[in-house]
Amino acid sequence: MAEKKKRRSAGRKPKERTLAELFRRNQRKNRNEFKPDPAASTWLKTQRLTQLQRQRLLKWTLYVLIIVACLVIQDVIMSQLRLFGATTDLAVGAILLITVIEGTDVGSVFVLFASALYWFSGSAPTPVCIALLTFFGIGTTMFRQLFWHRSRGTLTLCACLALTLYELGLFVTGLSQGLTYWGRLHSYLLTSIYTSLIMIPLYSLVCKTGLIGGNTWKE
Repeated sequence: MAEKKKRRSAGRKPKERTLAELFRRNQRKNRNEFKPDPAASTWLKTQRLTQLQRQRLLKWTLYVLIIVACLVIQDVIMSQLRLFGATTDLAVGAILLITVIEGTDVGSVFVLFASALYWFSGSAPTPVCIALLTFFGIGTTMFRQLFWHRSRGTLTLCACLALTLYELGLFVTGLSQGLTYWGRLHSYLLTSIYTSLIMIPLYSLVCKTGLIGGNTWKE
C-alpha cells in the first residue's frame, strides 16, 4: 500500500497557476492586509468642553443676560420714572457689581469689554464712560482687596463707591464740555443713591451667579 501511494503521488503533476489567478490571489491578500485610516474627527467632536468649562460658560452667559436685562428695564421702565429729576443707572450698577465680585484678575478684563459694549449699545451718555467705568471699577476693587476682607458689605460698598465716583465723573465731563451746569449736581448724586439701593438686592443674584463653576478670584 505504501508503495502504491508513493507511485500515485509521484505520478501527480504540480498544479500550474495562470498569471490571472496569481494576480487575483495577490489582490485578495493585499485587501486583507489593508487597513483604512480612521475617519477624521470633526471640529465639534474634538472641541469637547469639560464640566467645569461648561459651568463657567454658563456663568458668563448669565452675567451677560443680567446686564442685558438691566439695560432693557432701564430703557423701557426706569427711564420713565423720575424722582426729584433723577432716575437709576441699572446697567452700570450691574457691571460694577460683577467687576468687584470677580476681583482684579478677571474683573479688570470684564469691565473693559463690558463698558465698551455698554457704549455701543447706545444707552451710555458719552464714550468717556468706558474710561470712567474701567478706572473706578478696577480702582475700588483693588482698594477692597488691599484693605478690606471679602464680605457682602465690603463688596456692595465698593461697588456703590465706584458708582458714585462714576456719576461724579460724568458730571465733571459734562460740565467741562458745556453739556450740564452746577445745578444738576444733585441729580447725579440722586442717581447714584437710587442705583445703590437697587444694587443691594441685585448683589444676591450676581453673587450666586458668580459661584457657578467655582470661585475664580484669588486673595
